[in-house]
Amino acid sequence: MDTKLKIAVAQIDASRAAGEARIQWLEQQLYAAQEQGVELLVLPELFVTGYNVGSQVETLAEPADGATAKAIAGLAQKHQVAIHYGFSERDGSKLYNAAQCIGPEGYVLGHYRKRVLPPGFEATFFTKGDEVGLFQWRGFTIGMLICYDAEFPELVRQLALAGADIILVPTALGRQWGWVAQQMMPTRGYENGVYFVYANYCGEENGMAFLGEGFIGCPIGRQQQDKQDLARAGSDEALIVATIKLERVKLAQARLPYLMDYHHVIKAGSLI
Repeated sequence: MDTKLKIAVAQIDASRAAGEARIQWLEQQLYAAQEQGVELLVLPELFVTGYNVGSQVETLAEPADGATAKAIAGLAQKHQVAIHYGFSERDGSKLYNAAQCIGPEGYVLGHYRKRVLPPGFEATFFTKGDEVGLFQWRGFTIGMLICYDAEFPELVRQLALAGADIILVPTALGRQWGWVAQQMMPTRGYENGVYFVYANYCGEENGMAFLGEGFIGCPIGRQQQDKQDLARAGSDEALIVATIKLERVKLAQARLPYLMDYHHVIKAGSLI
């Protein structure tokens, strides 16, 4: 029997107020997702606080098991949907740009802290994470990155070499970076033979315009009946849904054995 998983990306307008308003919006998406049989819903980077909010990421930061995590765990149990979301994590005196996935039983399945921080707002407020994000669920190995992390092919390949079948990427991609969402990110999935799930904002927040175009990418690219994007949002709020199949990962990696040949390439490169 083929192993399957139904995944959704919930694309939110960045102008929505942080806190309770976003949790209420999330529950609306969960009702719609539950009706479609969704098992895992993915939200954008810093979903809880908002992205372009300056020092608000400090005032709204919470521990990984804080009040918002408990609220989201309650929603996950109520709707029987795993929820992967970005938040500003406080751990002692440090802040992290973090993401975690809470399963339908209310427990954390996976937790990750962004490892590569772009200059400016993020480098000012956050500390870099230093651990690989990977967890097992319902027959799949699921990798985690956040936004800028995924623009480094080495980090995506690290997860693929560790066995990831799916890579979840909450993001906050600005409108001027269309090529990243349309070309670079689908390529990350294709060159590793994995499903790639990219959850972005749309709209504007404090003068920053977001692209939208969150998507769920196919591991095999465009081949006969396959589409490179199983589902892709536009520039407005959206809930996009796709069913992913483990056998497609195996087929993609057999067809283009990049991962098998990787060690030979590295060995050859070391002799140059």
